[in-house]
Amino acid sequence: MAETQGVKEKPAGYDKYINWKLFALPVIALILILVMPIPKSMLNVGVEYSLGPQYIEEMFAQELFGEPPHQLEQWEFKMVRMMNESVQMSSFTYRAFLQRDQRWIENQGITYNPRHLELVRERARQIPAEEFERLLREGFQLQTETLTYDNLSPEEQQRARAAAFHVKVGVGIVAFVVLCFVTEAMPLPMVAFCIGIIAILGGVVTRQNVSMLYWSDATWFIMGSLMFATAFVKTGVDRQIAMAMFGRLKNADMKWVSLIIIFIIAPLTMFMSDHALAAMFLPIGILLYTSTVYESGIEDPELAKMLMLTICMAANLGGSLAPSGAARNIIMMGYTEEMFNMQITFMQWVIYCAPFLLFLMPVTWIVIQWRFKPKQRDLGKAMAYVKSEVAKTGGWTRQQIIATAIFAATFIGWVTESNIIQDLIGVRLGIGTVAVMGGIAYILAGVVNWRDYHTKVDWGVVWLYAGAIIFGRVLVETGGAYWIALTLLQFTEPLGMGQGLGLLLSGNIITGLMTQLMADGPACAAVGPVTLSMAGIVHPGTAMIPFVAMGTSIASSFAYCLVIGTPPNAIVYASGYLHAKDYLRVGVILWFTNMAGLLILAATYWRWMGWPGLPAAF
Repeated sequence: MAETQGVKEKPAGYDKYINWKLFALPVIALILILVMPIPKSMLNVGVEYSLGPQYIEEMFAQELFGEPPHQLEQWEFKMVRMMNESVQMSSFTYRAFLQRDQRWIENQGITYNPRHLELVRERARQIPAEEFERLLREGFQLQTETLTYDNLSPEEQQRARAAAFHVKVGVGIVAFVVLCFVTEAMPLPMVAFCIGIIAILGGVVTRQNVSMLYWSDATWFIMGSLMFATAFVKTGVDRQIAMAMFGRLKNADMKWVSLIIIFIIAPLTMFMSDHALAAMFLPIGILLYTSTVYESGIEDPELAKMLMLTICMAANLGGSLAPSGAARNIIMMGYTEEMFNMQITFMQWVIYCAPFLLFLMPVTWIVIQWRFKPKQRDLGKAMAYVKSEVAKTGGWTRQQIIATAIFAATFIGWVTESNIIQDLIGVRLGIGTVAVMGGIAYILAGVVNWRDYHTKVDWGVVWLYAGAIIFGRVLVETGGAYWIALTLLQFTEPLGMGQGLGLLLSGNIITGLMTQLMADGPACAAVGPVTLSMAGIVHPGTAMIPFVAMGTSIASSFAYCLVIGTPPNAIVYASGYLHAKDYLRVGVILWFTNMAGLLILAATYWRWMGWPGLPAAF
């Protein structure tokens, strides 16, 4: 669209060549981390990841059946495996184990057999609940405390060192990626490819599986979302939506436009995908900017950045405030029930978390107004131009109706693919597959052609987010994320943050830092067991446990600082008007303000509300 209105298209740094002086910083940091001696803390994590599961299975096999694992019958070995997987996810409740179903078993990589599952349940029922839970906790203690590097045989120590080196590779990749993003020494999509190369050279992944690690449902979703944006711009749906939002605005000052964007997008993210909202509003933001430049004849990069980051930050606000907003909420609800047999209902989550939006929206608006000072603040002429363009079409055109209908059908698919559609066809599609199906539908309907996708979809952003996916997987699978979380915890404990509000804040800080490096879902999956375990040890059976679950999920949405932190960040980066460092201008401030706001929410509202049936924790 920028080309049709005579506005020079922004390359987002893609035309730049590598800056070797700046690129030396991430390379040197990576090399220094790889050659440094392996610290004891990494060795311990290496022991846990490489030998812990083996020792746990041997202990369970002897305790339950009096035989080593390799001599057990198939159903007996599956029971040992199921108990081991329960320990790995810090789930120690007898009730949760008896409720294991086919989906859970297959998700853990265990072959499902109905007869074997019934035998496992029958054997488990023969064990008193207290004894069963004691056994699981002893397995966890064996892995995390009893099993140490010094107690291993030379052969086992070699395995532990190899695993610890993988942890070091994961941490080195973190340093490399963060410095590359901050310095922008090379085009960001190439950073994504470097992640895979470093992981191969470090022995973390193989050449056979590295390509699979890049591609995921989230990557497909980013690709499909950008296809939607292309179709919206080509057909003019973005102009129709813009007029519906701002057409009757008497004062089209940028401050009121940004306020409307925040107050529309942020509440919707409680019930709609933040990915979809970012993709829907991205072409509107581009339209407002290009129309303003077209009417004034003056480029205003500050205005473009302000519009794009308003959309991005608004899409990051509400997803954690209702279970329907993001998968990370379901992850933390599941962890709470698995680990402590405590259930957080949908309405409880909304009642405790939704009021936080009343803090997030005005603070975000104020920070954005403070950090960006565009020359062109009056968008009145742009609105008038958009209105004239809409008037030329005489209302909604056939192509616009088709484009909107396809998007509506795709959105319904996103909402229902995990339940209704799966029940109908027996296959889980995933929101990424549904998004790409929508992109194909635009081709089949004649709304766009491949040339449109080829030239208008920012494929660099697709690969950039694919790099974020493999980045998160490497961190989780090597134990790098676990080591970083434990290290941060060691720093927070001496500061008096080991109990009460301090404990809650330390868990939120750990999560808020980790979510900058990986998608919010994997961040919760990696950090959630750590923060909940802290709560269970220090404040067992209290309201602290559900508070930590909700706090961890909310803090995982504070991914404001890096392009790879969350899909909306990557989607608006595709506009071409942003540099990686632009996220820091508002992201760092919002991280601190919203972290403080979350602590205030817990200290006042949550403390006043308490939790039904549980004693207070602070």
